[in-house]
Amino acid sequence: MDYPAVLLVSIALGIDAFSVAIGIGLLGVKWREVFLVSGTVSIFHVFMPLIGLYLGTYLGKIAGPIASTIGALVLLAIGLNMLWDSIRETNTQKRPVLDLKSTLSLVLMAGSVSLDALTVGFGLGTLKVDLLLTVVTMGITAGLMTATGLIFGYKLSRFVGSKASMLGGMILVLLGLKLLIW
Repeated sequence: MDYPAVLLVSIALGIDAFSVAIGIGLLGVKWREVFLVSGTVSIFHVFMPLIGLYLGTYLGKIAGPIASTIGALVLLAIGLNMLWDSIRETNTQKRPVLDLKSTLSLVLMAGSVSLDALTVGFGLGTLKVDLLLTVVTMGITAGLMTATGLIFGYKLSRFVGSKASMLGGMILVLLGLKLLIW
């Protein structure tokens, strides 16, 4: 596989992270959170393909559908929680937040958008690729797409106003349902 193909695969893998980041960005994020979230997603997009590569093709056939289901359920849970918080907090000025400072929340979110990279890793061993260059490209691309999504979501929240968290929750719920159904 040549480098343009690696880059296209990396972009395809980063689309989930970008979409989820828009939903999170709608809540309002600080620069520190942009770096923390995008860095964590980058790290997951480097190590998940490596883990997939070493787990092997046999396990990939089993884990592929399960990985998608787990990722979809995590996105649904986060989205439903955001919707619930936005409905519950409608009469106050406090905005509902995804606790990005919580290690568990951050790991679950990064893991859910990186599960497809795990399954891609199962096939990397059969391709003639520079493994280090491939996984680093996947990580950098996913991190940049995550940061872009967070910033775009934050800027979009200025136009959406108080309904931003509800819109973000709906985006995550729809992404989760899409992963479950398709």
